[in-house]
Amino acid sequence: MKEFVISEAQAETAVLVGLITQTQDERKTNEYLDELEFLAHTAGAVTVKRFTQKVAAPNSVTYVGKGKLEEIRAYIEAEEEAEREIGMVIFDDELSAKQLRNIEKELKVKILDRTSLILDIFAKRAQTATARTQVELAQYQYLLPRLTRMWTHLERQRGGLGKTGGPGEKQIELDRRMIGTRMKQLRDQLKRLARQRGTQRRGRSRGDSITVSLAGYTNAGKSTLFNKITRAETYAADQLFATLDTTARKFWLSDEETVVATDTVGFIRGLPHQLIEAFKSTLDETVHADLILHVVDASSPVREEQIAEVNSVLADIHADDVPVILVYNKIDVTGQAPEIVRDQNGRPKAVFVSALTGAGLDELRQAVSEFSAAWREEHPNEPRELEDWELERTDEALPRRKTPAEELAELESLL
Repeated sequence: MKEFVISEAQAETAVLVGLITQTQDERKTNEYLDELEFLAHTAGAVTVKRFTQKVAAPNSVTYVGKGKLEEIRAYIEAEEEAEREIGMVIFDDELSAKQLRNIEKELKVKILDRTSLILDIFAKRAQTATARTQVELAQYQYLLPRLTRMWTHLERQRGGLGKTGGPGEKQIELDRRMIGTRMKQLRDQLKRLARQRGTQRRGRSRGDSITVSLAGYTNAGKSTLFNKITRAETYAADQLFATLDTTARKFWLSDEETVVATDTVGFIRGLPHQLIEAFKSTLDETVHADLILHVVDASSPVREEQIAEVNSVLADIHADDVPVILVYNKIDVTGQAPEIVRDQNGRPKAVFVSALTGAGLDELRQAVSEFSAAWREEHPNEPRELEDWELERTDEALPRRKTPAEELAELESLL
């Protein structure tokens, strides 16, 4: 389902909408809209206007109030008269099917919410078969409860007596069945890929070498740091979600000592639950790590909130019991000196580094080396726990994917 919401041919103009509520003050709303603008830019859109409204809670029908919606519509119409067409309006939240339908009806332009925007970026970033499969599954999970909105043009064609539905109702049911079938195929494919990934992970974990996973808020500098400590060249850019696929390399602690390091997808506020579920096989690299290096943008004014968001996702994927060392990156911006911060037992709990200049990387290697030595003492020849994929029957034959002719025949039988 490689369908991009935002055109790649040319930059589209976008209007952003956010709410100021009792739990989200104006400062925080503006920070969130800054992040939403960065997301839009990453997807290829250009932000031209922001709208905010102070409310007790989002309107269940139109998200913002009626007056604010009319204000947004007036702005769009004025821009169109001035031959500056607005391509889309992006809301900093996940909208319900009813909200999407009503907002589109009023504004008459493309409407995106935060979730669909992130899914769009993931679809553009996905390079491998695993990433593409995971994104496609997440897209269908997002689309399924919103199918009714796509067929509102057929609502008036309902005919017959009693509960007999018209063509719109039949098309929705047909689409649901087709999407359900495709989602099952994608899940089966991901199970097979998870087994392959698990086998690779078992091969890497043989011996007494630990596995270190880099996690962190997107754009915190994970991939740049990963490249420095592993002498590798993974994709690193000043964009959100520059990395979607897990990469495993040797982390050189010294010329003689190495551990296995993995770099995976970055986290973000409000990361869609569909993506967390779909990317489970990728995030398993973090779940099964012996140590997590939680990379933090030390220069961010909202770094504490970003740390909390990452910790929340780690809890969601059941990785919150894995030992963590905080790595405060970008000290070249903050001006802080490299150092290791230790807990009351003298164990490293945080390291201040600059992946860009290399400052503090020796301290980071020292911290990981100390953890590795302590881990080997605490886990002498400890048997490895079986992973979920190993507990399932691996000799079950995966369902054969139907040919186009078979899918067409099934489709016709439903009509």
